[in-house]
Amino acid sequence: MEKNLTTGNVFKTMISFSLPFLLSYFLQTLYGMADLFIIGQFNGVDSTTAVSIGSQVMHMITVMIVGLAMGSTVMIGKAIGAQRKDQASVAIGNTITLFLGVSVGIMIILLLAVKPIVAVMSTPEEAVHGTIAYLTICFIGIPFITAYNIISSIFRGMGDSKSPMYFVAVACAANIVLDYVFIGALKLGPAGAALGTTVSQTISVIVSLLIIVRKQTGLSLKREHLRPQKNIMKELLKVGLPVAFQDGFIQISFIVITVIVNQRGLNDAAAVGIVEKMISFLFLVPSSMLSTVSALAAQNIGAGRHDRAKQTLRYAIMACVTFGLFCVIVMQMSAETFIGMFSDNTEVIRLGTQYMHGYVWDCVLAGIHFCFSGYFCAYGLSQFSFLHNSISIVCARIPLAYLASKHFPDTLLPMGIATATGSFVSVIICICVFLWMQRKEKKNGEERIVSDR
Repeated sequence: MEKNLTTGNVFKTMISFSLPFLLSYFLQTLYGMADLFIIGQFNGVDSTTAVSIGSQVMHMITVMIVGLAMGSTVMIGKAIGAQRKDQASVAIGNTITLFLGVSVGIMIILLLAVKPIVAVMSTPEEAVHGTIAYLTICFIGIPFITAYNIISSIFRGMGDSKSPMYFVAVACAANIVLDYVFIGALKLGPAGAALGTTVSQTISVIVSLLIIVRKQTGLSLKREHLRPQKNIMKELLKVGLPVAFQDGFIQISFIVITVIVNQRGLNDAAAVGIVEKMISFLFLVPSSMLSTVSALAAQNIGAGRHDRAKQTLRYAIMACVTFGLFCVIVMQMSAETFIGMFSDNTEVIRLGTQYMHGYVWDCVLAGIHFCFSGYFCAYGLSQFSFLHNSISIVCARIPLAYLASKHFPDTLLPMGIATATGSFVSVIICICVFLWMQRKEKKNGEERIVSDR
């Protein structure tokens, strides 16, 4: 399952690695959207709102776990690129130990904080009971959600993006079937949607462990590798923590926007929840490219191939911009039709269409700074990813969304534009950081030449 990503055509290598990644994100997003689609078929707007709010909270937790796991992907990738399998085994063992403790701790804390979380979200009164039920069940399943994402991050660090795709395919199929059983046949509402998600993740983890036992990974994992090592843990957290905080901060910003919208009423809340699900689908390419750039660049950096790392970044940005512009064109023409698939409420469709028309521009801009973030992480500079996202959130996304909500109470278009404006700020900062890195690299190269003479 180990694959060398430091040789061959850069573009072809990027495409062959990113396609399974893309399909994985597609399937993961599909079963997330399935909850919203199926609950809309059997229940009313209150249940749809409960699932959309609850799934947004779970999405924030999941992306923070994935962000923290970025340290493992980068560290394992560098070790594989440098042909240090012993170091890769230690990184894998310490990753397992770290996340076992993290997942149990998070589960306990969140179960104790379910009702305060629902209150902080300004959940409409009609949706409070369903949201509490949804989150309680999902929080119980956090260890399995963590296990799936950690297993996937380890495989990707080894250059294998196909196995995680198979794991999520199992979860997706199971979730859709279970949703119809729990929501449709057993009429469990939001609780049924949560059960479908949690049980399907559990099934996926079991299948992935069976596959690992049967396959030859090229690496050996011994008991001593599970023993925490200070330098390894430090390196894992050095990359992972800033990314986790960054992703968490981004999701908090969207939750703040959700809170602002929830205060406008049930129709606005449902409209934004539906668009957020659709946007998560459109963000498949940017998200896959972020992880692709980090994994490919990490192996090439470990092998001393910095030129290939920069080529990977360039091709990824080109792919994201092309895809983003395609999404803009399609959604400007057909947003109403797509939103109508999730709700037959005329007002929800109208408001959702407005929000999408502004928000969809984020597909272009976020794609660019996602690629830069993956590149920075591969170099162990994930603090810059945290920096640009924090600045864009505090200085643009949240304040502009708040002002838009207050000054334009009859439309969601300005709030959608506010989100895209935040990403524009991130792009500017990323370009500046990249140019600084290039100047620093050039200066170090000139100093090496002088010392050699």
